[in-house]
Amino acid sequence: MPQTPATPTNPLVTGSEIARIAGVTRAAVSNWRRRYDDFPAPAGGGAHSPLFDLAEVQAWLDKQRKGQDVTDEVHLWQVLRGTYGDDILGGLADVAETLTADGADTPPALPEQALDLARRLAEERTPAEVVNDLAERFTDSVRRAGSDQVTSPRVVRAVRHFAGDVPADAVLFDPACGIGTLLLAVGSAPDVRRYGQEADARSARFAQARGDLTERTHIDVEQGDSLRSDRWPEVKADLVVCDPPVSDTDWGREELLLDPRWELGTPSRAEGELAWLQHAYAHTAPGGRVIVVMPASVAYRKAGRRIRAELVRRGILTQVTALAPGTAAAHSLPVHLWHLRRPPTPDDMAATVRMVDLTSNDPDASLDPRPEQITEVAQIDLLDDLVDLTPGRYVAESHRDYGAEYEALRRELAEQLDRLAELLPALTAGEPAGVLDGPSVSVADLVRAGLVEFGDPEPVSTSDQLDTDFLQGFLHGTANSRRSTSASGTFRLDSKGARIPQMDITAQRRYGSAFRALKEFEERSRRVTELTRQITTLAHDALSTGALRPTTDLLVMRSPCRPRPRPLPGVGDCRHRNRQARSER
Repeated sequence: MPQTPATPTNPLVTGSEIARIAGVTRAAVSNWRRRYDDFPAPAGGGAHSPLFDLAEVQAWLDKQRKGQDVTDEVHLWQVLRGTYGDDILGGLADVAETLTADGADTPPALPEQALDLARRLAEERTPAEVVNDLAERFTDSVRRAGSDQVTSPRVVRAVRHFAGDVPADAVLFDPACGIGTLLLAVGSAPDVRRYGQEADARSARFAQARGDLTERTHIDVEQGDSLRSDRWPEVKADLVVCDPPVSDTDWGREELLLDPRWELGTPSRAEGELAWLQHAYAHTAPGGRVIVVMPASVAYRKAGRRIRAELVRRGILTQVTALAPGTAAAHSLPVHLWHLRRPPTPDDMAATVRMVDLTSNDPDASLDPRPEQITEVAQIDLLDDLVDLTPGRYVAESHRDYGAEYEALRRELAEQLDRLAELLPALTAGEPAGVLDGPSVSVADLVRAGLVEFGDPEPVSTSDQLDTDFLQGFLHGTANSRRSTSASGTFRLDSKGARIPQMDITAQRRYGSAFRALKEFEERSRRVTELTRQITTLAHDALSTGALRPTTDLLVMRSPCRPRPRPLPGVGDCRHRNRQARSER
């Protein structure tokens, strides 16, 4: 069946757009296609992304009473989608330019139907509202497609929040402005002078038209690659905001090796984000600020360590804010905001960097950090071998309760030592001949008799004639270990080939109790070793940073003229009980 080409009066729609028109999920549309033979056949697109004739779909929805009335806004979007296809952004720019106050000529590609719909909507509302609604719809469609082509609303909200009030006479600059969302969202004063640049011609046109439809008095957007061809070399802004391209290795490093913008160091090919950061900083007036959206990995990647160190050392970096996962449009990974300030004088440099960690928050929650989510970090503490600028690393450490943690570890250590002293079983001298030299049985025979089954990872008894601890204890004994060692010295436990002594169940349980106590003794010994490491490291760190200090009692106890320190609580009592038990035996 031949596919009908899209025309201005015959727009094509995707399954997702049908779902939006009908007020259902995308899965429901897929279900309709399978269940109903009369559902419209695809009129375009491919096998994995079919397009449908809007009129046919609307007629089918009306027939099935599944659809909703299509608003003029939705109809306008569908007409533009059917006319422009993948160049929908060009269609948005054509509509926006047509609705500007100066009345530009109608672009030849813009169909009359779209023009009539746009003008009707503009009469009901305002041209700016119509264009902003189209921009929001475009942003939502890009987000659902899993792309970072535009700045997500949550990122815009965060940048606007941390930018705060922008003075009326300020200069605002966005060197990668896209469709103008950040450039227009930050700062509410109408007299703010706004400058932008965007490499994509359609986005630049749309951003300029959006700006022309607002009440702002001065907005200029130029088209071009900001790094390779800066259209605003003389602009020195009071605030630079930027959501730069991510993971772009073709940012022009070879062409720009001697560029004076790299005053903090020439970025590597893989560190394009740091090139954008320095470009933004180069456009900052003395005392001006920069807020740049950064992937979290830029804070710790080895290639950018030298530039990060210069940012800190020169007092340029003032804050790093880790936003909540889900803030970016296309992924759930956290993103950061890097806050820079150009010192107005050489003596007015930031001595600390504020670290803000919002990663535990909901992405739509308040952006005002709680006290435990903020810390001020001295420059010297950042300038180590890594120069890691990840906020969580410092926020968690600064709000650590060393005292409570030290006491908890000390208490657990005392409890573990107390239990250790009690665990070692009382053992007496046995027969000169080994136990396994007497009557014994192989584990394979026990399995065949149904007395043992192999669990995970140890074999276990399935009968009241055999004690599991007795079985496992002898399996790991020296005699069975020797049987499991190959001629090359490789150890491989062969449980089925192992042998177990034949004993009545009472004797088995005595052995099993001893093996069980030794196993717990070994496990607790490992825990004591780990506790020793933890408590020593913590105490060293806390004493050296001033978070903890020795008590007067401790100093007195350690004096050479004083008795030896008392043991930890309970340990002495355990030793006394053990000595008493041995004397009674």
